[in-house]
Amino acid sequence: MTPLAARLVLYERTNCHLCDEARQLLDELIGPDGYARIDIDTSDELVVRYGFRVPVLALGGVDRLEAPITGPDLRALLAG
Repeated sequence: MTPLAARLVLYERTNCHLCDEARQLLDELIGPDGYARIDIDTSDELVVRYGFRVPVLALGGVDRLEAPITGPDLRALLAG
């Protein structure tokens, strides 16, 4: 796992087309091993926290991007 992957987390849920799009974008830009994925439906606390905001991309424990996650926004976050 790269240092970035240890800090970059995609909060998502099953059957979420925006989550699928965000994951595809992340895979293209940094590869599928470049970030962690967490299904919010595995935790009541995460469902309460994120609800219908998914996908949410956190960097270093701070929520930085949420749906819709675009290529330019992701590139800016990764460059920053």
